[in-house]
Amino acid sequence: MSEAKFRLLGSTAPQRAACAHAKQQTRTKKKRVRDRRFLIGEPLMDDQVLTFREWCALNGIGLRTGRRILDGPNPPAVVRLSARRIGITVKANREWQQSRSLPTREDER
Repeated sequence: MSEAKFRLLGSTAPQRAACAHAKQQTRTKKKRVRDRRFLIGEPLMDDQVLTFREWCALNGIGLRTGRRILDGPNPPAVVRLSARRIGITVKANREWQQSRSLPTREDER
């Protein structure tokens, strides 16, 4: 839309910027709420597939760290949900966490 059309509608550049910022804040807030539901929710089933974002929230890691882990030498098994989306099953996440845990003193004996 040209600047003239925006002036006709009665909004200025700062008003449009403020509106765009408010929309971005709302989107971010919705994502945070969606991520938190896995931290205090119902028990997860082994065959349940978590989206990448949900997997990161469940493990308490950031998105960038999650990408680094998946690109690393020993990532959890990944399920391709579509051409552009991936997921991790709850069982694969548990097995990955167990493979990364340190041995206890009882295991050393």
